[in-house]
Amino acid sequence: MFTLPSKFNRIEEAVSQIRDGAVVMIGGFGVPGTPFLLIKELVRQGPRHLTVIKNDANEAGSGVDWLLENGQVDRIITSHIGLNSNAVRMMNERRIEVEFVPQGILAERIRAAGAGLIGFVTDVGIDTEVATGKQSIEIGDTVGILETALAADFALVHAEKSDPFGNLTFSAAARNFNPIMAMAAGQTIAEAETCVDLGAIEPDNVHLPGTFVDHIIEMFELPETSNVVER
Repeated sequence: MFTLPSKFNRIEEAVSQIRDGAVVMIGGFGVPGTPFLLIKELVRQGPRHLTVIKNDANEAGSGVDWLLENGQVDRIITSHIGLNSNAVRMMNERRIEVEFVPQGILAERIRAAGAGLIGFVTDVGIDTEVATGKQSIEIGDTVGILETALAADFALVHAEKSDPFGNLTFSAAARNFNPIMAMAAGQTIAEAETCVDLGAIEPDNVHLPGTFVDHIIEMFELPETSNVVER
């Protein structure tokens, strides 16, 4: 009888695969959906020269900022860092490189990578700084910009629920970036608030199939930072 493998793993072992120079996507939309437990372990293990891809840089003293304070990040690709004064200061001091991408374009570049596309053409940003250095393409009477797909070596995601195979359910705003990042990464490590038996998640509630998940970390307690209503 065929059985699906269990992907539960120790957090130390799963995160240890992230080495110096890795490109790491980190899920979340502000606090909701940010994998704080995985970020803390990444800080503890300390790989350097990381490129971090995240919708935002969290706030000072939280999440991504832990990596910045520990000197582990060389570059951030993000839609905004305005809530994190440390990130703004480090950018101005040229201690980190920041690539700003409009939020919708960031999401679509990640989604394109997960779908196996090279990129996509859009008219967003024409005649602005967003278009600087990018290839223009004419389709009929319309001029667009080629936006390249954005992939990563690893994705760190936070799920509300997981089964042993890694079928995941996300809560509210946590669903914005976590699923597409998991699809766009070479390996995905998911922390899950609740773990249930295989088959316990209704098919319509599987927001990300376990095919895209490599390791599941069961959260036996929520970090204090996560105690924000997401639902």
